[in-house]
Amino acid sequence: MPLKICGCLTLLCLLVFPFPGALASEMVKNASPKTTPGKYDALKRFSQVLDLVERHYVKDVTQTDLVNSSVKGMLQGLDPHSNFLTPEEFKEMQQTTSGEFFGVGIEISLENGQVVIVTPIEDTPAFRAGLQTGDVILSINGQAAQELSLQEVVSRIRGAKGTEVELVVLHSNAKTPQTFRIVRDAIPLISVKSKKLEDGYYWIRLTRFSERTTEELKEALKAAEKEAKKEGGIKGIVLDLRNNPGGLLDQAVSVSDLFLERGSIVSIKGRDEKNGHTYEASSQSDDIHVPIVALINAGSASASEIVAGALRDQKRALILGERSFGKGSVQKIIPLPDGSGLKLTVAFYYTPNGSSIQAEGIAPDMEMPLETPQPDDKDNQRFQVREQTLNRHLENAKQKKSAGKDKSTEAKEQLARDSQLRIALQLVKTLPKMQEIKN
Repeated sequence: MPLKICGCLTLLCLLVFPFPGALASEMVKNASPKTTPGKYDALKRFSQVLDLVERHYVKDVTQTDLVNSSVKGMLQGLDPHSNFLTPEEFKEMQQTTSGEFFGVGIEISLENGQVVIVTPIEDTPAFRAGLQTGDVILSINGQAAQELSLQEVVSRIRGAKGTEVELVVLHSNAKTPQTFRIVRDAIPLISVKSKKLEDGYYWIRLTRFSERTTEELKEALKAAEKEAKKEGGIKGIVLDLRNNPGGLLDQAVSVSDLFLERGSIVSIKGRDEKNGHTYEASSQSDDIHVPIVALINAGSASASEIVAGALRDQKRALILGERSFGKGSVQKIIPLPDGSGLKLTVAFYYTPNGSSIQAEGIAPDMEMPLETPQPDDKDNQRFQVREQTLNRHLENAKQKKSAGKDKSTEAKEQLARDSQLRIALQLVKTLPKMQEIKN
């Protein structure tokens, strides 16, 4: 509605205060008779508009800013994931997969003009503050999020460690927005967590797909195998992909390959299907052969959907939880000579049976929503992972003196809090009896 009012005001101003004669005559002079649109007509029109804005706009705007804004608008008009990155933004993007960066710890997307939280990253300020999948960010430090590009939103939320950012957020199930003042911190890039649930049965949590995810997974599995040796080795795995926003394609492929001996993992098809590519699994010495139940939800996106789709279609795992996010497009990062870059959607993902993930997501074999803990239920608080609950965590001096709860007690408490994990454990124990699931 404000846009319509502004449009009316603009029209009124033009009627009352027409352009000066010089500008009006220039516009008439530059106008050309109607002809069949040529290849460069659109570029000619862009050049004319750029010149007019640069010379007559009420504020002084540089040509560089105008061109950058134009390119951003062009790419954002294509889909929510294509974007133009300034040199500073391009550098920030590279840090999210390979280096340390500071922020609040959320993955976001642009949906129908709104900035939506895909998932809060575990063990981050945003996660601890209570931000949730599906929340809409309305403003950042008082500036409306809808006025910003997706990359500009990211840049404003990030900042120096210890500084505060104010986010006005509308929860998906709320009618009024809530203000969060969150202190920025280092965002952990450790992407694999593990814990023994019962003798021989392990919970493996993938929080994202960064450069070392496959290596971290191998290390976690090796440690679990060593721990479970006295019980006859690992008997089953609950692979937790909930709220995993994705990441690097090659890591999704290599993680899937650890659980598959043969067959397709994922196919990529672009405008020209002849240039598509199918990633195949191969037999490896460190392949995992035990039964698997994989957990997904609405926060499972992109690379995590590739893994879930591959395990489901190859009948390698039972998929439990809720339908995934549905981000099934491939973005290529194209660096430009001046240090900037393009993030451009170039293809779509397809699961081994040929299903598109885009806007569809992965449907679980068994749909089961997570039971929401009641606010007054002290024994059933929101599922959270802490450093002290992880295998091979480092203890401080105080912990060594007072061990507190043992790992088996912590596992029981986690199972009591997390209904999906509890059911997944029961299922993974019975999978050997289900002939349609490959072991």
